[in-house]
Formats: sequence, structure tokens, C-alpha cells
Amino acid sequence: MTQHLISTITTYLLILLGVAFFTLLERKALGYFQIRKGPNKLGIIGIPQPLADALKLFVKEWITPTSSNYFPFIMTPTIMLILALSMWQLFPSMNLSSQLTLGMFLFLCISSLSVYTTLMAGWSSNSKYALLGAIRAMAQTISYEVTMTLIIIFYLLLAAQMDILSIRLMSSYIWTILLFLPMGIMWLAVILAETNRAPFDFAEGESELVSGFNIEYGGAGFAFLFMAEYSNILMMSLMSSCLLTNTLMMAIPVTIIFLWARATLPRYRYDLLMAMAWKSFLPLSLSALIALTPLLFLL
Repeated sequence: MTQHLISTITTYLLILLGVAFFTLLERKALGYFQIRKGPNKLGIIGIPQPLADALKLFVKEWITPTSSNYFPFIMTPTIMLILALSMWQLFPSMNLSSQLTLGMFLFLCISSLSVYTTLMAGWSSNSKYALLGAIRAMAQTISYEVTMTLIIIFYLLLAAQMDILSIRLMSSYIWTILLFLPMGIMWLAVILAETNRAPFDFAEGESELVSGFNIEYGGAGFAFLFMAEYSNILMMSLMSSCLLTNTLMMAIPVTIIFLWARATLPRYRYDLLMAMAWKSFLPLSLSALIALTPLLFLL
């Protein structure tokens, strides 16, 4: 019990540290993509910049709108961060203190709960911009989670296991991304939309929603939402490396794809996004799943 508690706390602290320096990597990468310098004034080449940003956010006053629903408004960022960190209980290490045999089922459950926290953040703010952003995020997430679930079921059928470690070991024999390239491409598009990243960042469309569902949050509340979003990015990158390849190091190129997409691709149109989710990705993933099922029984 003590070993498991220490392992969990250490994992959470390392993830929060990783999130902090991932923001530095993103700002540096965006700077070089746009032929400019990123943060480079603080310390040595700007390395302490994430710590300064965190200090700035946590010492700022947390202003609560007078017309907001106080308790849900305060609790939502904390719940969102707890859900994001709880996913890291599924980290597929060979030295796990405890192994979850239904790990992918837990992953789907936790990722589905994030929809409710987004909606609660927009509703409790009692702002029309926040509510519009929350509704758009909810509709977008539901449309993509259907496809994401079908793609995960596709790989679960290949592995005949629901444990992430077993799926990773199955991928050591075959690189599934090479055998099922369309599913891999769809998966990359789905995780971009699932984490509200460009070009599918409609929940935080600054040009029309003034930052969307989190517009009324500042200080520590905004920091919690920010950390939850970036923790989900790292988790989705790790999940991609487990499903598609055989090594955890492949999570690094996937995180670079997140930055590359933000730097190069313009924002997609919302109606085209929903049409792509329901009319393209859903039939394709269903067709692949229907074609795979009889083949597994024949083999």
C-alpha cells in the first residue's frame, strides 16, 4: 500500500513537472516555426520560464463573477485536473506496483467524464460566451469519442486484451500503424480534436468565443484547467505509442505532431468538423471493425 501511494504521488509530481516544461517546448517550437525566438530572457535560454509562469498564475487573485454558481465554478478546475491525473494510473510500465486488467475500460470512462467538467465550467460561469464554448466542446467531444472508442476496440480485438501493458507487448511483434495506416491517421485526428488542439480548437476559438468555456477563469483556476489540458495531451501521446508502436519513446514524435499542427494548420470550420466526424470517420471505423471481426474468428 505504501509503495503504491509513493509511486502514485511521484507519478503525479513528475507529470505536473512534465506539463510545465512541455509548455516551454511548445513556446520554443512555435517561435522557431514562425522564425522568431521563444522565451529566452529568464535564466539560461528561458528554461525557468514555466516556473515563473506558474508562480504568476498561483499568486494572482482568483476573481469569481458575481452571477456565477459559486461552488461548481470553484470545484470544476480541481475535478478536471483530478480526472486528467487519474489517467496516469494506467502508465504502461514493466515495474507497475499494481496492474489494471481492464485499463482501457477505465481510460474510456475517465475520458468520457471530461465532457461533464467542460459543460459544468461553461454553465457555472453564467456567461453566454462560456456556455456557447462549453456546448460546442461537448458536441465536438461526443462526436469524436464515438470514433475514438471504435478505434480502441479495433486494437483491443487485435490484442485480445484490455490491459495497456499487454497491448504494448502485442505491438512489439507487429507495428500496427504500418498494417492499419488509415486507422492510425484517424486516431491522430481524433486525439487532436479530443484534446481541443489546433486545427480543431473550437472550444477555445479566440476569434469568435473569446477563449470559450474558460473565459471567466483566472489565476489558479485557469492554471488547473491549463494543466489538465496539457496532461491529457501527454497521455494521448503515450496512448498512441502503446496502440500503434512498441516503444514508449514514440510518444515524443506524437507530441511534436501536436505542436506542428498548431503552428502550420489553420482552424477548421465547425460544421465541416462535425460532418467529418459523423459522415467520414464513423463509417470508416465501423467498416474496419466489421471487417476485422470475422477474420479474427477465422484465424
